[in-house]
Amino acid sequence: MMMPCIEDTLAALGFSLPKARKPIAEYVPAKRIGDMIYVSGQGPIRDGRPTCAGRVGKDVAVEQAYEAAQLCVLNGLAAIKQLVGSLDCISQIISIRGFVSSADEFHDQPQVVNGASNLFVRVLGDRGRHARAALGTSVLPESIPVEVEMIVSIEPTQTQNTQSDSS
Repeated sequence: MMMPCIEDTLAALGFSLPKARKPIAEYVPAKRIGDMIYVSGQGPIRDGRPTCAGRVGKDVAVEQAYEAAQLCVLNGLAAIKQLVGSLDCISQIISIRGFVSSADEFHDQPQVVNGASNLFVRVLGDRGRHARAALGTSVLPESIPVEVEMIVSIEPTQTQNTQSDSS
C-alpha cells in the first residue's frame, strides 16, 4: 500500500515545510550515517527569527510552547529534506529529545514536547511513534523556549542524495 506524501499530509493538516536554516555555529543541521539521520537541535525559527522567546511558565504559555515544538519538527523535517531530497524516505522516527527553557517552578515539559510527538504521529501514524526525553533547562540559544533534536531511520534503498551530511 502506497503511503501518502508526507508534505501533502502536512499541508492537509495546515502546516508547510519551511526552508532549511543555515547553522548558527560549527555543526551540520542533519547528518546521515547509513540508514539513520541525526538531526541537530531545531528551534521555533521562521524566516530567520524565533517565533517566540523566553522561559515557559514565565514568558511563554504552555500552548504557545506546544506550537513552538511543532515548528521545531517542521524545521527538522526541512533539514532532512535538504539532506536526502525527500521526506517520503522516512521509515520511522526513532527518538526525539525536547529541551524546554523552563521557569523555576515549571514542571510540564512533557506537555510542551507533546507538540512535537503529536505532530509526528498525526503525520506518520505508527511510523511517527518514538522514544523521547522532555528535559527542562534554564536557557536555550536565542532565548528560544523549546528545541527538538531527532533521530530518524530512512528506507535503505533511498539514494537520492548520497551526501553524508548537510553542508
